Amino acid sequence: MTDQLTPGDVAPDFSLPNAEGGTTSLADLAGGRTVLYFYPAAFTPGCTTEACDFRDNLASLTAAGYTVLGISGDSVERLAEFAQEYRLTYGLLSDEGSAVAQRFGAWGEKTVGGETRTGVLRSTFVIDEDGRIAQAGYYVSADGHVAQLRRDLGVDA
Repeated sequence: MTDQLTPGDVAPDFSLPNAEGGTTSLADLAGGRTVLYFYPAAFTPGCTTEACDFRDNLASLTAAGYTVLGISGDSVERLAEFAQEYRLTYGLLSDEGSAVAQRFGAWGEKTVGGETRTGVLRSTFVIDEDGRIAQAGYYVSADGHVAQLRRDLGVDA
């Protein structure tokens, strides 16, 4: 288990390849508010539910001044397929090796189908304009999580 972040912590720096063929870094987000979510794997049922929920709520989050980014250990090619298949219009970043997930504390033991394994923990972070963690949620549910996040952020539908 890696150390978990709490509100007020400086968000760990990162620079990751994105599904569009470029690179996205924390520095690119400076001065803005970001919702950064980690998910285990593209095309799995829970991750697809969560990704589509962010897609369906993207307009309200964007209107409230948030950039949404999803991060998984999938390859850039797999993320591009995922984005195309589900019409995901926000950034998807490839963290192969899970180094960034570990720095955010989104890595550790979890139980899936009765088996305990180590991997990416479904986690969501809100990063403020100063690059600090405003909210950190670990072990979030794929279903209903975005609605709760919107309520917590005061973002209307």
